[in-house]
Amino acid sequence: MLALALLRDPQYRTYWIALFLSQMGTWMQAATQGWLVLELTGSAERLGLVVALQFLPSLLFSIPAGVLSDRYSRRNLLFITQGGMAVLAFGMFALIVTGLVRYEYVLVFAFLYGMFNAVDLPVRQAFTVELAGKDRYPGAIAINSFGFNTSRLIGPALAGLLIAGFGLSWSYLANALSFIPLIAVLLFTPGARIEPRRGGVVEDALEGLRFVWGHPLVRQVVVLLGLTSLLGMNFQTIVPSYARLELGLDAQGFGLLMSAVGLGSIVAALVQTLASRAHPVRAVFGSMILGCALITLALPLPTLWVAVVLGIAGLGMITTMLNANTTVQLIAPDRIRGRVMSVYSMVLLGSGPMGAYLSGFLMDALGARWGVAVMGLLTLTAALVLIRFPWPRVLAPTPAPKVEPPVPTPQVASD
Repeated sequence: MLALALLRDPQYRTYWIALFLSQMGTWMQAATQGWLVLELTGSAERLGLVVALQFLPSLLFSIPAGVLSDRYSRRNLLFITQGGMAVLAFGMFALIVTGLVRYEYVLVFAFLYGMFNAVDLPVRQAFTVELAGKDRYPGAIAINSFGFNTSRLIGPALAGLLIAGFGLSWSYLANALSFIPLIAVLLFTPGARIEPRRGGVVEDALEGLRFVWGHPLVRQVVVLLGLTSLLGMNFQTIVPSYARLELGLDAQGFGLLMSAVGLGSIVAALVQTLASRAHPVRAVFGSMILGCALITLALPLPTLWVAVVLGIAGLGMITTMLNANTTVQLIAPDRIRGRVMSVYSMVLLGSGPMGAYLSGFLMDALGARWGVAVMGLLTLTAALVLIRFPWPRVLAPTPAPKVEPPVPTPQVASD
């Protein structure tokens, strides 16, 4: 299995552990941010605005980030993004612990944090291929997703315990400290040499866009991902609003529901780890599962069953994301990988602002149950439309071309 082979590689194993710690801190902060906004405002729409501002920079900066990723050292760019997010998290910790935090400050923090994340995601994805190698990338994305979703399971649960026991500020401090191991690992990881480029920045950006639009399967994957992200993946708005406004849960109950999403995501990641291949058609099926799960939340379910349904929704979401990401990475040429993944990131995260605000608006207008159900119905409809296009069942890594040794020319003896 490619995933286990990667974990036997000491360099990649150290990077993966450090990345896992960083992601766990990020999920603790994400869960706490939703709870903080609801304590400050009591409004799902206001929370949706915060999440929208956090994803807005992805629309503005993902494409330039892809150009940077193909021009400069990805390791050095990660130093900047990881360090910037650590400083911002520590700043929010200071504001909360001193009692100075206000809703307007959370808006500014969300936008600035989103700026660094918009650059970090495409650069980190290209750096992962650089570190693992393209042949091992399906295993890398599977094991990375397992770590990401395990952190999604553990992080919100830890955040709920910290909020209940010590207050809202400590999750931000934990996130600030969680960046330190990854920054330390990057210090000792050699960066690949980037070939100098002479073309213009705009032309470089357009080359990535042309590739995405011109390749039929990549175009289908990106459209599917954009619609699913816009309509169904808004868990940072949906879960805290549903937990507090519909179920009346406390912070620990909210942490339970967020962890349920993570548990379902881990199941999907384990399936992908065993497969170690891209299955493009599963991306569409995952979107259908997600839509059906959100529609089910229209029913007046008890908390335990809400957790089960959210776990199924998490499974559908990650099934779509994993197979979409692996498909695009396997098809993208190394020369423009950063730019292609920047388009992917722009669509994935850039659709978040409208989706987050739309989710919050619908939940305030229709109530939590029916607002979520409408988003689920739209997600399912989009997947049913896109399934009409051709979707390969399996997409394996393209092997490197073999160079045959030259055939010796027969020598004719002369008299």
